[in-house]
Amino acid sequence: MKIPFNKPYMTGRELWYIAQAHTMGHLSGDGSFTKKCHAWLEQKTGTRKALLTHSCTAALEMAAILADIQPGDEVIMPSYTFVSTANAFVLRGAVPVFVDIRPDTLNIDETLIEAAITPRTKAIVPVHYAGVGCEMDAIMEIAERHDLLVIEDAAQGIMSTYKGRPLGTIGHLGAYSFHETKNIISGEGGALLVNDMRFVERAEIIREKGTNRSQFFRGQVDKYTWVDAGSSYLPGEVIAAFLWAQMEEAEEITHKRLAIWDRYHEALAPMEASGNLRRPIIPAECRHNAHMYYVLLESLEQRTETIVRLKEQEIYAVFHYVPLHSSPAGLRYGRAVGDMHNTSELSDRLLRLPLWIGMEPGLDKVIDSIGLAYH
Repeated sequence: MKIPFNKPYMTGRELWYIAQAHTMGHLSGDGSFTKKCHAWLEQKTGTRKALLTHSCTAALEMAAILADIQPGDEVIMPSYTFVSTANAFVLRGAVPVFVDIRPDTLNIDETLIEAAITPRTKAIVPVHYAGVGCEMDAIMEIAERHDLLVIEDAAQGIMSTYKGRPLGTIGHLGAYSFHETKNIISGEGGALLVNDMRFVERAEIIREKGTNRSQFFRGQVDKYTWVDAGSSYLPGEVIAAFLWAQMEEAEEITHKRLAIWDRYHEALAPMEASGNLRRPIIPAECRHNAHMYYVLLESLEQRTETIVRLKEQEIYAVFHYVPLHSSPAGLRYGRAVGDMHNTSELSDRLLRLPLWIGMEPGLDKVIDSIGLAYH
C-alpha cells in the first residue's frame, strides 16, 4: 500500500456546489457561496470581519498594507516559517527580524521578542506552527506596551484555539490558508480575519482593487471609484463553492484528523520513552486541530536515513521549512536577533508523517515501519 504524505479530502458535495455556482451564473468573487463562507468564519471565530482571499499569502499581503508597512520598517517573526510570512512584508520594503523558536512547540519564543524591538518595529507576526497556539497573552501584552500591531499567521490554525479563543482572532489581524495541504481546503485559497474595527472598511477597499465597490453594493455610496491602494485579492466563486462543502464538515474533518493524530501519539510513546524520538508537545491552554504529526529525531543524518527507509516501504514522510534567516533571500532582506540555535537544530531533526483522512488502513504500516527503522 503506497502512502503519500498528503491526499486532499473531499466531502462529496464540492462538485454539486460548483455546479450550483455555474447555474446561478455568478463565477467572479463575492457571490452567494463567498457570503456563506464569510458568515461561517465570522460565526465560528467571532472575528469582526472575514474576507476570503485567493491564498493565505494574499491575506498576509493585505495585512501588510493595512498595517501601513513602509520601507525600512521592521517586522518581528520566527525564522521557522513559510516564505510568505516574510515576503508579504518584504514586498512593502520592510525588514523581517527573525527570532528563535521555543524548543517545545516550535513557535516563536515570546521571551525573545522584546529584545528584538527597535524604534523601527511596526508589527509582530506569530506563526501558530502545526495548529498549536503561540503564547498570545504574552505577545499581546508586549505589543500593547510598545504600540505594535499583531498579525497572526494562522495558516495552519483553523479550528484550533488558545485559551478558548480561535487562532487568528487574538491579534489585530489574522490569516488562514485553505491550500490543499491544510485541514479545510479549496485547492488554493485563504482568508483575512479583521479583528480590529479600525481596519474593516479599508480591508474591503484593499481587497477590491482599492475601490469602494463593497460600499456601493450595500447602497452606502451612489457609485464606486478608486479611493486607495489595493489589488485583486478575491477568489472566484468556484473556489468558494468548493470551500463551502468543506466548511460544512469542518467539525467532522477535525474529529477524524484528531483520531489519526492520537493514534500516532499513543503508538509512538514507547519510542519516545526509549529515547529514539520526541513527540509533539501541546500546552494545556491550547486545543490543536491535528494539522500535522511530526517527530523530532536525534540528528539530520538519522532523519535522512529514516526518510529513505520509509520510502523503501512506499511511505512518504517529509521534512519542513528551511529556516528563513539562513536562506539566500533571508540574508538579503532580513536579519536575525540573538542565537538561532533551536531553529537551526530542530529544523534539521523534524520529520512530518503522513496524516490525511482515508489513510487509516495504512496507519499501522507507518507506525510499524518507524519502529523497524530503530531496530
